[in-house]
Amino acid sequence: MHQPQPTDHPSREKFRKARAEAIEKFLDEFAPCDNRDLLFQMIVTICRLAADNAERGDLKILNSALAELRYAFKVFAPYTEIPKVSIFGSARTPEDHPQYLEAKRFGELIMKEGWMVITGAGGGIMQAGHHGASREASFGVAISLPFEQETNSYIDEDPKLVQFKYFFTRKLMFVKEARAIVLFPGGLGTQDEGFEALTLVQTGKAVPVPIVLCDEPGGTYWLQWQAYVKAELLVNKMIDPEDLKLFRVTDDAQVAVDEILCFYKTYHSARYVEDLLVIRLNKALPDDVMQEISERFASILVRGKFEQHGGPVDGENGEFPDLPRLTFCFDRRSAGKLRMLIDRINKIS
Repeated sequence: MHQPQPTDHPSREKFRKARAEAIEKFLDEFAPCDNRDLLFQMIVTICRLAADNAERGDLKILNSALAELRYAFKVFAPYTEIPKVSIFGSARTPEDHPQYLEAKRFGELIMKEGWMVITGAGGGIMQAGHHGASREASFGVAISLPFEQETNSYIDEDPKLVQFKYFFTRKLMFVKEARAIVLFPGGLGTQDEGFEALTLVQTGKAVPVPIVLCDEPGGTYWLQWQAYVKAELLVNKMIDPEDLKLFRVTDDAQVAVDEILCFYKTYHSARYVEDLLVIRLNKALPDDVMQEISERFASILVRGKFEQHGGPVDGENGEFPDLPRLTFCFDRRSAGKLRMLIDRINKIS
């Protein structure tokens, strides 16, 4: 039976104290770990759902989403240090189609560079990515659909295959685990994934990653898409000219691979420490490049200046201790210019 939470102040504080003690005791016995503060907060949220008298249907969504993500995190965890690329494209592309062959070629080329591929595990372009990369270098994040979604033979029954009920949990894994995104021609789902990836990077909800739109040799699918973006979104000032730097259009799988590898030539990764953007570098920037960056990209600063450090800054928890850093207070708005900054960094020899 639903037990309402006390509303008077003394009783509420007594209730919270008793709840905290019970949760701490539960965690001590059944869930001891380093991140117990977060587990504590999750259990408090569960208690609040009960106090809210949340509907059963809403609880089913939360329960399924949590279970799906928990299992997906477990599957990907052993491969954290291996870079991965998410590949999107039509499930209906035949195996003898030039787009399939180019996607297969991309999977093979990127696998040879030490990368793994993530696809939706279906047929068409998804199968092509797995076909080229091999089962050993493939992840599948499948979705249950009433039509056209059968797991391809290259990933079927593999331990690196994860089944999802919800698109939103599946999309999270596509973006969270990928250090690059490549899209081949496809339907509404491909367009959805492409625009979402661009939106996340443009709005700063995701760290910068290379986003490549790859077609068959001589193909026009992405060229026409790009023409639409320029003619409608750019001309009508719905995006900035620099936003066009967030993606690369090509009809050559090798160019797509080169674009991804070049992105990580000097740039390693990025994270925020409060309002400071910290870019980890594979090598330090020369003084003349620092001077150029300070002059050319001053407009993306909200205050302060660009600074270079020999190692982690306070708040990074000591991650990648051997890498130098470039830090600055980014305006979190100029994503295209940030990409241009990364491109400039990657040009140093």
